[in-house]
Amino acid sequence: MGNMKCTKKAKMILVPYPAQGHVTPMLKLASAFHNREIFETILITPEFIHHQIASSIEPKDQILCMPIPDGLDKDTPRDFFAIEMAMEKNMPVHLEAMIHKLVEDGEVVCVVVDLLASWAIEVANRCRVPVAGFWPVMFAAYEMIAAIPDMVRTGLVSDTGIPQHLGRICFLQNQPMLSTEDLPWLIGTLPARKARFKFWTRTLDRSRTLRWLLVNSLPDEYIDGKHAQSVKSSQDYPRVFSIGPLSNHVMSKNPSFWEEDKSCLDWLDKQKSNSVIYISFGSWVSPIGEGKVKNLALALEASGRPFLWVLGSTWREGLPIGYLERVAIKFQGKVVSWAPQMEVLRHKAVGCYLTHCGWNSTVEAIQCQKRLLCYPVAGDQFINNKYIVEVWKIGLQLNGFGRKDVEEGLRRVMEDTEMQNRLKRLHERTMGDEAKSRVMSNLTAFIHDLNLITLGTPIKSFPDFNFI
Repeated sequence: MGNMKCTKKAKMILVPYPAQGHVTPMLKLASAFHNREIFETILITPEFIHHQIASSIEPKDQILCMPIPDGLDKDTPRDFFAIEMAMEKNMPVHLEAMIHKLVEDGEVVCVVVDLLASWAIEVANRCRVPVAGFWPVMFAAYEMIAAIPDMVRTGLVSDTGIPQHLGRICFLQNQPMLSTEDLPWLIGTLPARKARFKFWTRTLDRSRTLRWLLVNSLPDEYIDGKHAQSVKSSQDYPRVFSIGPLSNHVMSKNPSFWEEDKSCLDWLDKQKSNSVIYISFGSWVSPIGEGKVKNLALALEASGRPFLWVLGSTWREGLPIGYLERVAIKFQGKVVSWAPQMEVLRHKAVGCYLTHCGWNSTVEAIQCQKRLLCYPVAGDQFINNKYIVEVWKIGLQLNGFGRKDVEEGLRRVMEDTEMQNRLKRLHERTMGDEAKSRVMSNLTAFIHDLNLITLGTPIKSFPDFNFI
């Protein structure tokens, strides 16, 4: 797709934050725009991301993928701070040159920017191209970031983001109680926490120039329907459009950064219905540490329940000696480096998902109606966990990986039939026909408003969405 010729359609440029959990929903957003048959969608990523996903984008997907250099050495680990440096220092000049070239080749109607890639907002502004923000997770998490000035003003956190009062808080209307330790920038050492807080304050400052914000949240994510209404925010701008969940848009192939081990599907075929525990802690943050890997491994084995565990090769060093061979011989467990997650979650053998509560994983679990056992690790996962456990009540939080903790958590989740009923109701409310219609309406409203700004006239008709 990298060599696909540009058409005469107006171009929509999309710039995701360079991580699996951000690129995937941005590709689905590109697919949603393409389904309107109005725009040519162009996804711009660093070269190291482009090489990982380009082969997954087929011609019929009609998404043009274009790479830009990130300026990092080939052997440099792409961790949070390395990527931040590349985005701030190296990538802007390349994106600006690419936008100018695309403008010369035809109209660029908008640049859609993941808020975590806020550097691209400034680039688009310099190029005088309209910019829309994209928030790939819960609207509640956005509201938490937007509340940073109030947190500092009221003394909840210092001007470097460090909590001044420990304990449970409720600082946003209609949100569940959180702990000050749940704030998304509190990851790693004290200097790392302060640096992450600076990242978020810079992101917030840049986002104030946005006219639109597209949010990949659930419709009315708060259960009483008062929270995250379809096209409302507490300020005039940005105007918020709830366009999620984008799980309804499917690519020809799963745009995974890593090779999926599909042998796990054959293994699942041999298991009893609703019996398997699926374990995955996501793709971005180092999962849980070697000590906890060992404890969880032993607890899973002691439970006697069959399990499928996604665990990268680096983290397998934390497993007890002989563990993989032991659980394989007993036909109790299978460990893979990466799995085709949607196929796994759809499988009738899977009865429970032990998860880090990443947003994509949460939405996929709701889509496949799988109960959740939650162990949040970092970032927005803590607020996602609160909604899963306390608001939607479709899962339980696991406080540790001791044998009794795991055994009791699994027993309660697997035997809770009312939890399964709540999952069905949540699925229908957020992914049923009425929810899909609202998403279509909101995306149409955004395109109308965009067209009014760029051309001065509304688009009069739209083709129907193609929902899968």
